[in-house]
Amino acid sequence: MSDCSYSGLLNYLNLTASNKVLEIMRPVKNWSDSTVVKLDMVLLGILGVDEKLQTVSNQIWIQMYWTNEFLTWNSSEFCGIDTLTLPRSMVWIPDITIQEDVSDTASVQEDPLLSLDADGSLFAQVRQRLSYTCQLDLSMFPFDVQHCSITFSSMSSDGRMITLAAAYNDTILTSISVKYLKTQGEWKLTNLKVAIFNQSNENTFRSKLSYTVTLERKPFLYLINLIVPLCFLLFLDLTSFFIDEARGEKLGFKVTILLSISVLLLILQDMLPSTEENLPMIARYVVGVFTMMWMSILETMLVGFIIDLDACCGKQAPSSVEVEVDVQLEEPAGDEDKDQVKPEKDQPGERFLLKRILEKVKAVRKQAARQSEDKRKPGCYRRLAKIIDTLFFVLYFFAVAVFVLSIVTLWTKRQN
Repeated sequence: MSDCSYSGLLNYLNLTASNKVLEIMRPVKNWSDSTVVKLDMVLLGILGVDEKLQTVSNQIWIQMYWTNEFLTWNSSEFCGIDTLTLPRSMVWIPDITIQEDVSDTASVQEDPLLSLDADGSLFAQVRQRLSYTCQLDLSMFPFDVQHCSITFSSMSSDGRMITLAAAYNDTILTSISVKYLKTQGEWKLTNLKVAIFNQSNENTFRSKLSYTVTLERKPFLYLINLIVPLCFLLFLDLTSFFIDEARGEKLGFKVTILLSISVLLLILQDMLPSTEENLPMIARYVVGVFTMMWMSILETMLVGFIIDLDACCGKQAPSSVEVEVDVQLEEPAGDEDKDQVKPEKDQPGERFLLKRILEKVKAVRKQAARQSEDKRKPGCYRRLAKIIDTLFFVLYFFAVAVFVLSIVTLWTKRQN
């Protein structure tokens, strides 16, 4: 007669009381047989990437399958019972750890129960907020793609005792992870690759299972916060060559742009690690813009100095114009004519005197205008400054064009 109760099955498997043998012994009848542990990892969330600490934080879901040769039964003898749940503390569990793990124990959430099938297959699952080390390559930042490895291995058992394997292939695990991925932040999961290998030492070797997580950064935020503003500032520096030197605003405008670039450099410094050996492309871009702006300011100072030489050493115009107007007025001959009204014949003489004064005034105005034109006429130093400024603008324009095209080409080469 069949036993249809779970207690009868537990009695049959000798699990009603504490069984230390099942807890500590690797569940094989022949000690030379290896226990095959199939392990699958599903990515549930990309929580963050710390470039300075070279760590990545992910939410993962781990599933392990192995066989206990001592816990098998015929399901037909127990009314078709083919699955049983057990506490984790009652049976042996493989001690699988992650080599790159730097997270604390509080981040691990183990399922307190195991699933046991009639053929002895045990299933355990773990959810973990995993923080692990990863050698980040930031040379193409912010258009970078990171390849981080998560390696599983046994702490105490070598490859002859525990052999790791994967239940599903790369394509299935990637599609499942993309389906269940809850959060990604500024990153996007592109691939999840599985590799099995053995690491040999002097006397032993260990079976290892490695998951390579490929993450691609979303560069839109850095594009609008760093790259595009720097491009606009460089364009403003080019347009500043059309500002007249005489107005005295050109140098101040360029210095203001240089200070703006310095602020963006400080922002970039907080993002990138100081231990990076290869200078990232965005750092080259910012340093290149900063260098060209520095050279532009030096050229503006040189041109201003040459113009000042023209003002100091050039021909100085007279500061005032002295015009003598000789007007002779005839006084009356005698006292007896003082109170008499001048005869009408003297009126044309007065008009002639006023006409001469008007002509002298016109002559003074013409001479003053001529001297003002002489002051505005550029000397040899001013002409030299104009030539230098024009030549530097042409060279600067081509240098900016070549620099921007080179940066864009190197960044787009990553996609090819």
